[in-house]
Amino acid sequence: MSSYQALYRKFRPQTFDSVIGQEHIVKTLKNQITGGRVSHAYLFCGTRGTGKTSTAKIFAKAINCLNPHDGEPCNECELCRAANEGRSVNIIEIDAASNNGVDNIREIREDVKYPPAEGVYKVYIIDEVHMLSPGAYNALLKTLEEPPKHVIFILATTDPQKIPPTILSRCQRFDFKRIGAEDIAQTLKEYAAKESIQADDDALHLVARLADGSMRDSLSLLDQCAAFYYGEKLTRDKVLEIVGSVDDSVFFEMTDKIAEGDAGALMNIVNSIISDGRDAGQFASDYLVHLRNLMITASVNDAGKILNVSAESAEALREQTKRISKSEISRLISVFSELSSEIKYASNKRVVLEVCLMKLCTPVVEADYTAVAAKLAALERKLRSGAFVAKAPDSGGETENPKKKKQARRAISEDYQKALDTWDKITSSLKSPDDIIIKRAKLRQLDGDKLYIVSDNLINSRILSDKMDDIKDAFEKELGAEVEFEIISRNEFKKRYEMLFGGGDDQPEEEADWSSIIPGIEVEP
Repeated sequence: MSSYQALYRKFRPQTFDSVIGQEHIVKTLKNQITGGRVSHAYLFCGTRGTGKTSTAKIFAKAINCLNPHDGEPCNECELCRAANEGRSVNIIEIDAASNNGVDNIREIREDVKYPPAEGVYKVYIIDEVHMLSPGAYNALLKTLEEPPKHVIFILATTDPQKIPPTILSRCQRFDFKRIGAEDIAQTLKEYAAKESIQADDDALHLVARLADGSMRDSLSLLDQCAAFYYGEKLTRDKVLEIVGSVDDSVFFEMTDKIAEGDAGALMNIVNSIISDGRDAGQFASDYLVHLRNLMITASVNDAGKILNVSAESAEALREQTKRISKSEISRLISVFSELSSEIKYASNKRVVLEVCLMKLCTPVVEADYTAVAAKLAALERKLRSGAFVAKAPDSGGETENPKKKKQARRAISEDYQKALDTWDKITSSLKSPDDIIIKRAKLRQLDGDKLYIVSDNLINSRILSDKMDDIKDAFEKELGAEVEFEIISRNEFKKRYEMLFGGGDDQPEEEADWSSIIPGIEVEP
C-alpha cells in the first residue's frame, strides 16, 4: 500500500500558470526569464500559503531548464525532473528558522564560489529569512551584494519588517497577495474532482473563506474534512462541524439580542454553541467578521462587490443594518476586537465571553465617544419604536388643551444671563480673523451649572479646545468665579436637548449655514 500524500503537497504548482492569484508576480518573472534580465537577489513577501516557496522553486527550475517555453519550465528535461523530485544540486533550500547562525551563512559564502555541476545557475532559497540573527545578516550582506554570476538568492518571509534595510535594498521585492476566496473555491472544486471528493459549492466556499487567503490552509482543511467524512458528500454543516464554527444565522440572532439588551437570550446562545462543542474563541473571531460585514453594508452602497457572501446573506445584512446603527456596530467591533485578544489566554473562555455579552446589555458607563454614541443610538431606536411612553398626569377628569401639552422652555437664570453677557463682551472684543471660530460659537445651558460652547461641527470643536484656557481666563476675570465649560458640536447639543426637554418648537434656534461664511468647513448633516 503506497503512502498517502497530503493534498497541499500533491497539488503544489509546477509551472507559473498553475500559481493561483499572483498574476502580477508571475508575469514579471516570466518576462525576466524570456528577456534574459534575471536579477541576482529576490525577496518574496506575503502571508502563509500564498505561493512564495512554490514560485521560488518554479523560478529556479525555469532558469535552468534545457527546453523553456515562454519563461515556463518544460518539466520533462533531466534538470526539471531532478528539481521536481527534490534531488537537484542546483536548488539549495535553507530554513532560516533552524539555520540562523553566522556559521550557516559562512558555509553558503564558501559554497557559492563553485559553479553548478550542471545547468547555468545555483539558486539559494532561504525560507523565513527574517529569523536570521544580526550576525548572520552581516555575513550574508557582502555575498548578497556582489554574488558570482552563477548564483541567485531568493529570500522568502512572512515578516519583511524584521529584515534590515541593507538587505532589502539589495533585492527585488515581490509582495504576494492573499488569494481571493472565489479563486480558492474554484481551485478546490477542480482538485476535489480529481480526487473524487464529493462536496457542495457552499462547503467549498466556506473552506475558502476560513482559509483567509491561504491556498495551503484551504487544502489542509479540505483534506481533514474529506478524511473525517470519507465516502460522504461534504456539506456546509459538516465543514462547520469540523472547524468548530457556527452557522451565520446565530450571528444575526446575537446582534439583534445585543441591540435589544436581552441578556437571557444571549446566555442561551452561548450555552447552545458550547454544548455543541464549539470553541468560544473561534466564535468571537467569526462574530467579528460578521460585524465587519455589517459595517461595510451600512457604509457602502454596493457592498456586494466587497463582501464575499451569498446573495441571501447580503440581503440579511442589509435588513439587519436597518435595526442597528453604525455607532452601535462600531462599538461592538471595538469590544469584540479586545475580546478576541483577551480570550486567547483565558483559562475559562466561556466565562470571558458571557461577561462581555452581559456588559453589552447594561447601561453604558464608558466615557469614550463610541460608547456614548452607541447608547444614544439605542435610545433613539427605542423612542421610535414606542418603547418609552410618557404617562399623562391625572387631571381630575378635566379635558386638557392640546396646545398646552408642549413643555415650556426653562426660565433663564440670573447667572446664566451674566454668562451670556460676558460671552458677548468677550467675542465682540475679538478682532483677529483667526478668532472667527470663537465668535461664531454659541453659549448654551442644559441642566446644572455647566455651560456649553456650541460649535457648528466637530472640526470647530477641536479648534475651540485649543483656545479653552484663554476663554476660561477671560470668564474668571469678568465674573470673578471659575466656570465649568464643555465644548460640543451643534448636532450633539441638539440630541442632548431633545433627550432632556423633548423636540418641537421650543428647541434652540438653528445656526446659520457657516460653510458659506467659512470656506472649507463642512457642516454636519
